[in-house]
Amino acid sequence: MITLDTTFAWREAGAIAEGSAVALSARAESRIRHARSLVESIVERGIRAYGVNTGVGALCEVIVDRSHQQQLSHNIVMSHAAGAGPLLGVLETRAIIAAAVNNLAHGYSGVRLEVVEALIALLNRDCVPEVPAGGSVGYLSHMAHIASVLLGAGHARVRGERCPALEALRAIGLEPLLLEAKEGLSLVNGTPCATGLFTVALLRLERLLEWADGVAAMTVENLHRQPAAFDAEALALRSSPGVARVGAGLRALLEGSALLAAGAGRRTQDALSLRAIPQVHGAVRDVFEVCEAVLDRELASVSDNPVVLGTPQAPRVISEAHAVGTAIGLSADALGTAVAQLAAMAERRIDRLVNPLVSNLPAFLADGAAASGFMLAQYTAVSLVAENRRLAAPASLDGGVTSGLQEDHLAHATPAALKLLHIIDNAETVLAIELLAAAQAYDLQTGPAPAPATVRLWRAVRTRAAHYRDDRPLAPDIGRARELLRTRRP
Repeated sequence: MITLDTTFAWREAGAIAEGSAVALSARAESRIRHARSLVESIVERGIRAYGVNTGVGALCEVIVDRSHQQQLSHNIVMSHAAGAGPLLGVLETRAIIAAAVNNLAHGYSGVRLEVVEALIALLNRDCVPEVPAGGSVGYLSHMAHIASVLLGAGHARVRGERCPALEALRAIGLEPLLLEAKEGLSLVNGTPCATGLFTVALLRLERLLEWADGVAAMTVENLHRQPAAFDAEALALRSSPGVARVGAGLRALLEGSALLAAGAGRRTQDALSLRAIPQVHGAVRDVFEVCEAVLDRELASVSDNPVVLGTPQAPRVISEAHAVGTAIGLSADALGTAVAQLAAMAERRIDRLVNPLVSNLPAFLADGAAASGFMLAQYTAVSLVAENRRLAAPASLDGGVTSGLQEDHLAHATPAALKLLHIIDNAETVLAIELLAAAQAYDLQTGPAPAPATVRLWRAVRTRAAHYRDDRPLAPDIGRARELLRTRRP
């Protein structure tokens, strides 16, 4: 159980995405109740407030009288549930809900406590709304699909079983919500969609980076390259925590390698895809560390519009632009480029493993004269690296104009986060191919023993995929290796 007091750290949001339960502290509940009292005062006094007693977007000058404010909240959710494309996964949807709970619990939105509790019930009772991945230029549609389930519309999966929203709510002991003033806008507003998706990206990438170092070490060892490039004193000349960490990790992975010792001193200098692993993987880790800080700041920030301040006796409502997710958009774009480069380097190492001109191993790691081995797997890696190159173009510069010129600058934070997840998908597959190829290369080695740490990785692969003899389609093996990359590295 994770209790929300002030704000979630990104790892807490990630743990919730992966299944942890959530509770609100007494302080968080108090903040939510206080903010609701401000909205009720605003409604009672007739203070003009965006999305409370006015329309939204370009309709912000349209006044909505008190008798229609519930309908306004309801209609905002329904009209904004306009997503498209394939559905988000369970992990992504739960992360978005966790970020929404976090945002509302800051106490500046003004929704009732029961609304936040309903979102928490979705998390704690394994009810996952169906949310189309596409259709957002920044925010709105993803949370609208989640909120629509709380209103009894759409579909959800309860403990894995798909059912209409009304059945889903009954299954977890809830009745459909009847929204009050401002609640519809607060439910769809802010950056929870981008923040949640970015959280999932960091979760997955943190594990992938550990594996990337391990897989690269396996390739270095199989090709009998020079570990001197990972010397601690030499690497310390570059001021980078990431470089130092990757270098230390590579030295630990390759310690005790008789296979490397047998080839020591044969070459003056190795190719960059082998020699520059600390510099490239380390740089990606440095970008990752910056993105962690950005994500924690986003979770600590209010991203609703408008915010409510003051006291019930003197309420204030301020229209601002905290829902603009530029920080997440820029960070997701930067991290996407970094991951794309990491995968591109991995593909170059795959080519060296399968290319008999440089590997001194059987061509394409094939087991037998009538076999193709990993020839086509390297083609797949080339294709995915090329796709990543296209995907790495920044979403945050896409621009566009929506809502009748009212929203004339778009940060595209959610598309940037979705694009990053796609790049990570491709990078996982490329590294899965390298992992399988490295394991196959160990099988074909006839010399001294590898390092104990790389032997553990080799054995971990062989628990998922047997030695390859062109006796079956290779794609399922790649899929199983990719599943391994989503676990903790042994």
